[in-house]
Amino acid sequence: MDVIPCGPGFGAELRGTTLSDIASDEDTYTAVRAAFEEHSVLVLRDQDVSDDVQLAFSRRFGQPEVTKVGSQGTGTYFVVLSTIGPDGSAVPPDHRMALRAKANQLWHTDSSFKRLPALASVLSARIIPEHGGETEFVSTRLAFERLAPDMQQQLENSYAWHDYAHSRGQIAPDLASPEERAALPAQCWRLVWRNPANGRGALYIASHAYAVEGMEASAGKALIDELTAAATAPGSFYLHQWRIGDVVMWDNRATMHRGRPWPAPEPRLMVRTTISAAETDGLASMRPPFGQAAE
Repeated sequence: MDVIPCGPGFGAELRGTTLSDIASDEDTYTAVRAAFEEHSVLVLRDQDVSDDVQLAFSRRFGQPEVTKVGSQGTGTYFVVLSTIGPDGSAVPPDHRMALRAKANQLWHTDSSFKRLPALASVLSARIIPEHGGETEFVSTRLAFERLAPDMQQQLENSYAWHDYAHSRGQIAPDLASPEERAALPAQCWRLVWRNPANGRGALYIASHAYAVEGMEASAGKALIDELTAAATAPGSFYLHQWRIGDVVMWDNRATMHRGRPWPAPEPRLMVRTTISAAETDGLASMRPPFGQAAE
């Protein structure tokens, strides 16, 4: 297996291996896990991917999430990202499915709004248009390392609140349903997630983040916006141009990502599995020393 760097200081393409190889062979998995910890974003092209193959690969890295209420794939291990309606054609831009896709065009990290956040996400391309719909990634690890030492120290002991309804409200006031709001109360996590495999810290921010514990509301939001702008500065991102058979895996502890607009009304279908973080992934240090759910 070859590991080919492909981004500005992070990201790598894996060549000479398959999802099935990684799921079944201990040595291959060990090498891929090391590449994941180092590069944060891994790209595998020309994969013969199915739901079963993707799930077996994902299980190798940890426990897959069960898809939340309100998403396509609810109750399964798969998040279905689609613009295809019941009649088989692409939905119009004002359709709820299209608005949810638009929300994914905000810079974010998956599942920061959940009681158990995510270690990694695995996204496979099943049906895609010929143009558009790229995914952009930035390294919040490199962003943290670019900060002044005094700012790093301040953030190490700061906590941010994350809420699914907050990010969806940036697209439409009622995009998060009452069922989703009830199931997903706001969560609070340390602003810096240290990787126990290499000791490197990364900003843990997202479009879901709306407040900083102990700071006045506007000041906390301004800090989150400042950190997001710094992490997503021009020249800092890796842009992935999708092809059928592509699989991309990313570290939600150390990256943010966003989708780019897809041509309308062309259909597309992508499938995501999300791997929950475990204590061994540094989760214990992320919890605040106070109640987790917002009042």
